[in-house]
Amino acid sequence: MSKEALILMVVVQLTVIVLTTYFFLKVLRSPAKSEPDSYSENDDIP
Repeated sequence: MSKEALILMVVVQLTVIVLTTYFFLKVLRSPAKSEPDSYSENDDIP
């Protein structure tokens, strides 16, 4: 494997790792959505 190919492979792998980590942390830090309670919606039924 040539030196240029090895450098390209390392750069691409590092880019993928950095982007994956960034978006994974972004998902973990996002605020949780409040979901409606399915049981409270059925309270109107007698």
